[in-house]
Amino acid sequence: MNKALDRGNAAQTNTDPRILHAKTLKSSYTDRSDFNNLITLYSKSNLLSYSVRVFHQIPSPNIVSWTSLISSHSNSHLSLRFFLSMLCHPTVSFLPNQRTFASLFKTCASLSYAFSFGLSLHSMSLKLSFNDKPFCGSALLNFYSKFRLPDNAKKVFDEMLDKEEVCYSAMIVCLAQNSRCVDSLSVFADMRRRDVVSTVHSVSGALRSAAELAAMEQCRIIHGHALVAGFDRNVVVGTALIDAYGKAGHVFDARRVFDENVSVLNVVAWNAMLSGYAQQGDKNSVLELFHLLETRGFSPDEYSFLAVLMAFSNVGLASESEKWIEKMRVHYGLEPGLEHYTCLIGAFGRAGRLVDAEKIAMEMPFEPDAAVWRALLSSSALHGAPDMALRMAHRLLEVNRYDDSAYVIAANVLSASGRWDEVADMRKMMKDRRVRKEGGRSWIEVKGEVHVFLAGDRNHYRAEEIYTKLEELIEECEKLGYVPIWNEMLHKVEEREKTRALWYHSEKLALAFGLVSGTPPGKALRIVKNLRICRDCHESFKYISRVVEREIIVRDVNRYHRILNGSCTCGDIW
Repeated sequence: MNKALDRGNAAQTNTDPRILHAKTLKSSYTDRSDFNNLITLYSKSNLLSYSVRVFHQIPSPNIVSWTSLISSHSNSHLSLRFFLSMLCHPTVSFLPNQRTFASLFKTCASLSYAFSFGLSLHSMSLKLSFNDKPFCGSALLNFYSKFRLPDNAKKVFDEMLDKEEVCYSAMIVCLAQNSRCVDSLSVFADMRRRDVVSTVHSVSGALRSAAELAAMEQCRIIHGHALVAGFDRNVVVGTALIDAYGKAGHVFDARRVFDENVSVLNVVAWNAMLSGYAQQGDKNSVLELFHLLETRGFSPDEYSFLAVLMAFSNVGLASESEKWIEKMRVHYGLEPGLEHYTCLIGAFGRAGRLVDAEKIAMEMPFEPDAAVWRALLSSSALHGAPDMALRMAHRLLEVNRYDDSAYVIAANVLSASGRWDEVADMRKMMKDRRVRKEGGRSWIEVKGEVHVFLAGDRNHYRAEEIYTKLEELIEECEKLGYVPIWNEMLHKVEEREKTRALWYHSEKLALAFGLVSGTPPGKALRIVKNLRICRDCHESFKYISRVVEREIIVRDVNRYHRILNGSCTCGDIW
């Protein structure tokens, strides 16, 4: 069985390394480099036992031999064991080189329990002056990225004297993967200023950051650079562009990139396009693209179905979601995962079928996680069900007692019902556990620069103009019939104070800045928020869209809201 498997693996390469091995053994002259190359060839053919056997046939292995052996096992703990054996070997009088370290850092990054070993390697590489070398440095950046320590990675990067494209790529991707989007784009800009050559990874990493920020202008700038660099037809960059434009709320541009590259795209790119439509709640486009995916000969995977279910969830289509869960299982042989059930629960909740939604959560073949209880909690809030909201909040707190959303959403629902004693209990519990509500942040991109706002923020250099514009908007909206929605306010305060607090929310400040900053007339105002948009902001934006005759696009933590002429594509369900 094992021999048959070995033959199958070897057949995947153009030349079976065992043939070359036999020729080497028969040759009257064999050089150590021949054996070193054989170790690498066996590794590429996934014949690792042979690579160890070849290594033991080398009379006097050198550092290249040891590095080849270590690299051939870079995805397992054996790599670390071989390294320790090398250091303890009585005949070894040499030290590891930067390629040895690069391979070892790769191993440590792939093993969750090897963090301490990686730190020791970093210390050793410092003593040997290898940490600032390109191969070693980029691998070290990746190591810290995998363990979610971007500040450590940035420190290593800043200490490197000779930064080449691989190092820049590693740093950009590291920051992007750890949600340090502005920093990632800053490093990308620095790379371009220094005329360092871009790579597929640096471009796709920068696009990932632009996607998370929903920074449309940055997407366009990087897209232009990808065209000049010749990456526009690369499947990785193409997929990143589709994802970035989709997350920036510009599905038309995402679809254009998709159509231009459809002949080279894989199912991952198709899923990115499906996800772009799903975030908009555009179920018709999702279904159309899903069927096109099938006619092109692709097999939908679990992420394809997740996009469909997300679209249904965003518009509250409960029965359709149930049918697609069954279709996934019966017709495609794919077992729905927890995320699929979470979408199903969300769809039932948004449709107002709260009892059925809770029943699914209790009977599904998975232990409900925080996302499930939060979906039920949000649905309870949407339909004004305080008893269920309180119950779901306690369920969520059993999973994570420090989840601020549990306290805040439950308190909002209770305050809307006038149950102030229970609101006080929730606030006391929150205070006793030292839980702080996550501050609302919103950002808007103007002329390629991202501006971030907090609630009541007066630190912006144009704060006076922003607040003046807000006062003007309030007056105009009130003329059209706008009435503030106060039922999510936690405090029993005076009407004037409530109105002032509502109008200084971060998303309103971002919107006002977009209006005073000279954005071209008719251009959509795009705002990203780290939390769910509140009901008053959502309602006021519908009036503002009429006042300024602009489309307002908001991406909150739940979905996209496209607001134009007083209505939103979410149908007031989110």
